Amino acid sequence: MGYGNEKDITVLAGDIGGTKTELALYSSQSGLRRPLAKEKFSSRDYSGLEAIIEKFLSAVDIPIDRAAFGVAGPVVGGRAKITNLPWVMEEAALAQTIGAQSVCLLNDITAFANAVAVLTENDLHVINKASPAAGGTMAVVAPGTGLGEGFLVWDGKGYRAFASEGGHADFAPIGPGQTGLLADLSDRYDHVSYERVCSGMGLANIYQYFKNTGVTGDPDCPARKVPAGEDPVPEIIRSALDKEQPCGLCEKTLEMFVTVLGAEAGNMALKTMATGGVYLGGGIPPRILPLLESESFLNAFVRKGRMAELMKKIRVSVILHPEAALLGAARHAMTAPG
Repeated sequence: MGYGNEKDITVLAGDIGGTKTELALYSSQSGLRRPLAKEKFSSRDYSGLEAIIEKFLSAVDIPIDRAAFGVAGPVVGGRAKITNLPWVMEEAALAQTIGAQSVCLLNDITAFANAVAVLTENDLHVINKASPAAGGTMAVVAPGTGLGEGFLVWDGKGYRAFASEGGHADFAPIGPGQTGLLADLSDRYDHVSYERVCSGMGLANIYQYFKNTGVTGDPDCPARKVPAGEDPVPEIIRSALDKEQPCGLCEKTLEMFVTVLGAEAGNMALKTMATGGVYLGGGIPPRILPLLESESFLNAFVRKGRMAELMKKIRVSVILHPEAALLGAARHAMTAPG
């Protein structure tokens, strides 16, 4: 895969999170599908990103031309702080540590969106099999721990990725069930955003709402036995998809979640005019593929009144690539001017 450069360019890319940090080296000659080196680190075992980079580079001994890091936290003026770690990162200091010409810190959803432009059909599971428009805007909706949203715009030469804070927009309920959920959450939160409903924390909120309103489920469901303070989402998903003994409470939770996700993916498609397609990322969609192929998701996605016919023509895909954020950071570094 070439990038229009006369000489081979080596980039260091990173996906930096509160739990794990993954680094990889790529060259413009070998392309983004064949990293020269790659390693994962436990973030909490290190005092900062510089310490991880120094350990990683000491084992590879390859000069770096550029670097880019997707960061799970806000990036302002070349400075970033991890949301769940006491790390502060600055582009200038990282450039000195790496010895690179340029270093860029990216919001993690920007890094993730960057990957969309280089994904192949093997990296995707298509939900709505429409044909994307050449050069059309592409939207990204990524429910994981929170709800990340972004988009890619064609500038005449390639796609440029942008982040948004659309996940914090007001939650708009559809039907009495979701209206009841909104009323319940409004008693607990000053502002009820889509992230409060359409994310890992959202799944937990929906589950608790149905549990409190008397929806019954399997009394032996593992989700009921998750200790307070621990994440119940893995057990909610597992119990909802259990073919032998599914939990009705967990099934109802996932059904509402999928409907909300379909509606919000449709909202994002309309707001960005995403004729290039909508891409579902984050940690949750790949784990609930059977539900995303249900009528609940697509009906909610398409149900946009006079825009329904337009929505039917927008392709929707789930991103299956397990390292999309890392791939996107590498693409950003590889295609940056200079």
